[in-house]
Amino acid sequence: MYAAHGGELYRVPLQLFCGQMGWPVAKSIEFLNFISLRGPSIWTYAPVLEAWVDIGELEECPSNTIPGLYERLSTWLPGLIEHRCSYEERGGFLRRLAEGTWPAHIMEHVSLELLTLAGMSNGFGRARETPIRGVYKVVVTAWDEDVSKLALITARDLLMAAIEDRPFDLPAALAALAEMKDDRFLGPSTASIVEAAVARRIPFIRLSDSSLVQLGYGAARRMIWTAETGRTSAIAEGISRDKDLTKSLLQSCGVPVPEGVLVASADEAWAEAQSLGLPVVVKPEDGNHGRGVFTHLLHEHEVRDAFVRALAEGSGVLVERHIPGIEHRVLVVGGRVAAAARGEETVVIGDGVHTIEDLVERQINTDPRRGTTEAHPLNLAAIDAAARMELARDGLTDQSIPAAGQRVLISRHGNVAYDCTAAVHPAVAAQCVLAARIVGLDIAGIDIVTPDIGQPLRAVGGAVIEVNAGPGLLMHLRPASGEPAPVGQAIVDHLFPDGDEGRIPLVGITGSTQQAEAACVLHHLLQMTGRTVGLASSHGLFVKARPIARGDQANRVAASRLLVHAGMEMAVVENSARVILGEGLAYDRCAVGIVTDIEVAQHLGAFHIDSPEKVFSIFRTQIDVVLPSGVGVLNADDPLIADMAPLCDGEVIFCTQQPDSAVVAAHRAAGRRALVWSASGITAYQGDAVWAVFSPPDIQPAPMALLGAIAAAWALGLTAELIRAGLSTWVSGRVCNALV
Repeated sequence: MYAAHGGELYRVPLQLFCGQMGWPVAKSIEFLNFISLRGPSIWTYAPVLEAWVDIGELEECPSNTIPGLYERLSTWLPGLIEHRCSYEERGGFLRRLAEGTWPAHIMEHVSLELLTLAGMSNGFGRARETPIRGVYKVVVTAWDEDVSKLALITARDLLMAAIEDRPFDLPAALAALAEMKDDRFLGPSTASIVEAAVARRIPFIRLSDSSLVQLGYGAARRMIWTAETGRTSAIAEGISRDKDLTKSLLQSCGVPVPEGVLVASADEAWAEAQSLGLPVVVKPEDGNHGRGVFTHLLHEHEVRDAFVRALAEGSGVLVERHIPGIEHRVLVVGGRVAAAARGEETVVIGDGVHTIEDLVERQINTDPRRGTTEAHPLNLAAIDAAARMELARDGLTDQSIPAAGQRVLISRHGNVAYDCTAAVHPAVAAQCVLAARIVGLDIAGIDIVTPDIGQPLRAVGGAVIEVNAGPGLLMHLRPASGEPAPVGQAIVDHLFPDGDEGRIPLVGITGSTQQAEAACVLHHLLQMTGRTVGLASSHGLFVKARPIARGDQANRVAASRLLVHAGMEMAVVENSARVILGEGLAYDRCAVGIVTDIEVAQHLGAFHIDSPEKVFSIFRTQIDVVLPSGVGVLNADDPLIADMAPLCDGEVIFCTQQPDSAVVAAHRAAGRRALVWSASGITAYQGDAVWAVFSPPDIQPAPMALLGAIAAAWALGLTAELIRAGLSTWVSGRVCNALV
């Protein structure tokens, strides 16, 4: 037979002798569908990829019937020993493998192990049967759906190789997976900020394939782009790029800086060097990453050569007095020093045998901390123009063979990657904070040169040499020595002080038939507050009463448009069963979650839903994401919905059309809130106390739609007077049908 993989067709054997079963079986594992659930779903809170997998006749071949399968998998992937599986103990999955489990379950664990080996740990996985023989759902974490899809396909290929007892190129497969991960995932600097935000329960939305990320929702959002934020002004960034202007501003405010001047020619550079006094530094006026910077220049030919090279890296050239000492980078965040790192000289020691070029490779670049990826805190050393200049001072070239024991300087300022945060003198910290404030940066990398960062700069002749916008964080996150600094946390605390979680009042509504009308009524009631309220529903997308999009907008894309809207102060989002099963919720948590009604028969069939229990699992998703400080609004007259109450992390408000409801009576007896519709109107109770009584509008919405909307408005703090005003002005269908 033939199977498809990566657009190519390849031949696979037709028969498999299935061990103890003794049956010749046509083997294959085929993917029928991939569903990307980018938010909370029936599986978990995090994004996952759900694959529908047909294992065919392998349904008759559990793992214990396939000779050698256990040995091959455990040899290829020894990390499987750490998978606890259903036994909740180390080695649990391997125990299941030995006792007998099915290929879909094995694929789940192999996928997770591949993701771990490619640098993505802490994965979620599930494998579940469907009503169709041999068809399973395999679910794995998907921070990027393409990466997880490749992991699943690779897991299938590896498993088939293990079943058929044929070779599999695991290193190549892992390299491909890691390459895609590095290309798609956030870089370490941005990731550190996002991880710190998640730890603070602050939601995030990745806005592009680059590092542009929104933290928080709507009007409460903050933007980051690596170490730049929405508070980083373009003027301040422009000033920081102009080194001469930066130095002038710092000097005028008393920050020690090296004397220097902008020059227009090599002749002028040499003249200024003599005026300042040798040695000097020559560097681009607006360069970055240390390119074109030449230090400790002592001779005319060095200055002239450095001018030419520096000019190639920028639009102008600076000549400055050389500051003796070690280069340091101090990270300032929100007016505080968050971290500091120092550099060091790059040196080799001669052995009388090898050239300097060879010694660099043998003595420096063999350090496992050095490399070309972000996993390496130190760069590979290279003999560049600045290094050749250093060597020439001693009459050496990169091909010279230094004597045994001879110390050869390659670079005066090596990687700034050695943590020294604890050593920073308070006076140095104050100067760095002042420098950032003068330029106008909320986050800045302050480059200083000083013999001792533990002493005030003026006391030891140190100086601030640059102020950088959008500073790299990697040196602080993965220092070559010392403890990593929590710089991501510092940035998040700066953007969201005093425990702010960056949230707006957000209401999620689901149900079978009444959720759309509930969303429209609630949207109308919330507008009584005068705030900007958005609505994403099957009737359209609205901001206030203004229609933004026509047709069914009860989907993740429409809801996301509300969450990224900078003026959005409150949002109402309708979520159908199809959205929950096929897309996942657009938000991580909500202030209020409403379940209006459930018609079980309506949801059977699609997505392999075949029982009331599975229908329950769909709609409970909306209640699972209610914040601990939030409220779940539940239809007490439907036992399936009422049973969701214990799943809510926040308070529960029950709604009923049955004044004698035993469920509501017990709820009120515990002092909790409920809405009861009777002949006398809609009564809102707090325990035994009556909070308010409302008259239904003349043209009444569906009962649970109205009760749910009132309960949500109450939960969000609207007064009884505002709710009555909203009900009195409600015209059924006026807003909901505006786009029809």
